[in-house]
This record gives sequence, structure tokens and C-alpha cells, in this order.
Amino acid sequence: MVDEMDGPAAMPPLIALRYLDSDVLTASIERKLSREELKYVTRRLLLALNTLHEKGYVHSGRQDVKTNNIFFNSQEGPNRFADVQFGDLGDCCTVDSERARSGKLVGAPVWSSPEVILEMPWNTATDIWSFGTVVISLIYGGDRNLFQPQDVNRGEQGYLLGVLERQFRYFGPFLPPFIEMGDGGIAQVIQYLMETIPYDELTPFASVTEGQVAKKDRDFISKIMQLDWRDRPTAKELLEDEWWQDD
Repeated sequence: MVDEMDGPAAMPPLIALRYLDSDVLTASIERKLSREELKYVTRRLLLALNTLHEKGYVHSGRQDVKTNNIFFNSQEGPNRFADVQFGDLGDCCTVDSERARSGKLVGAPVWSSPEVILEMPWNTATDIWSFGTVVISLIYGGDRNLFQPQDVNRGEQGYLLGVLERQFRYFGPFLPPFIEMGDGGIAQVIQYLMETIPYDELTPFASVTEGQVAKKDRDFISKIMQLDWRDRPTAKELLEDEWWQDD
């Protein structure tokens, strides 16, 4: 919420934002979300994305769809989250904007979709990938991100490739229709991944043990995390998924 504030003529413009207690990343580090909290927070996020997408906007920008961009007020009871809101909308752009069509690299790579990292044109489907990354992170708890490279830090050479390798390892392989959308450079990167991590060495997320992630969660995530953006469901379709039914 933004309010207009009157003041002396010489006073610089001010924007007053609604106060919210904390963000979901901080809450997840303090204590892993319960099933009720997980479903509540992620559904609120998906509803916000659906609203943006139906109006022709993509959220992905410098701030991304990520756990520390989901804000809330605290409350007592089994669900500690109230007034959950999705923030940092200043970098939203329309799906037909030059930024999206040019394939400009945006955001934090560990939350970004394969097409963003490969600098291909992107659209609302890139938000869906990031949403799936949020769901995975909240299921595991803490500040874990499945796509964080293990041996290289952000800003160092090879970091982007390291993120892409982990995306490929858990949700690969890239199929020919996706490769054909890119240029020769993209095909070379994908060929390198296929040679570095042969098919029989992939570790599909769908095969994670029940003790780590429940099968119904793995099934839901597998629907979302499609390397080819054309295969990802829309926010509206995900809102109708059976995953939201009571556990």
C-alpha cells in the first residue's frame, strides 16, 4: 500500500509502504514451515503471480521470485503467517517488452529459469520456474537452494554454468525442441552439459527418497520444473492442481 504524504514544499517526495514483520526466508531459517504454512504461503505467491500474468506482466527482474521477496506479518496459532504479500515489483515488465524479448540476463541465477541463464527470450513461464524453486526451498527449509553450485561462488567464472549444471542434473535432459530454439552457442553449452553429465549419471528430482521429499510434492514439482518453458503449466493451471487438497 502506498500513501501520499503532505509536507513542506522543499521536502523531497516520500513513499510510505505498509509495514510487514519479516520475510519468508528469515522465517524458514528460524523454523521449517509446516505443511499448512507451506501451502498457505506458496498459494498466496501463486495467486499474486497469476494476477500479474493475466495482466501481461512478468515479475522476473533484478529482484526475482524468491523467498526473501515474500513478506508477512506474524500471528499466533498453527500458521504463523498473516498478510502474506509478494514484493519488489519495481522491475516487472510486459511479456512483449524489449527486455523480455532480447533475453537479457536478469535476477539471481539460482532462482532463474534455464532460458534466462542461457539468455534466450523469456516470458511468464520464467516466473513459474522460480515459483517451483521457492517451493523446493521451503520444503527443505532453511536457506537451501537446490541450484546453488557447490564449488564456485556468485560472481566467479563458471557460476552461471554451475547453476545450469544443477538444473540439468535434477531436471534434465534438454530435449531437441528446446535446443533448436537457441543459437549455435546455446547448442554448444547443452552439448557440453550432456558430455559432462551423461544420461545415466543424472539424479532426477523425481527419484529423491520419500524420507527427503514426499511423492506428492515431487510430482507437483516435476510438473513445474520443465527445462523447456513451453512445457510448464500456467499459474492458473497450478492453482487448480490436486496438490492443494488437504493432506
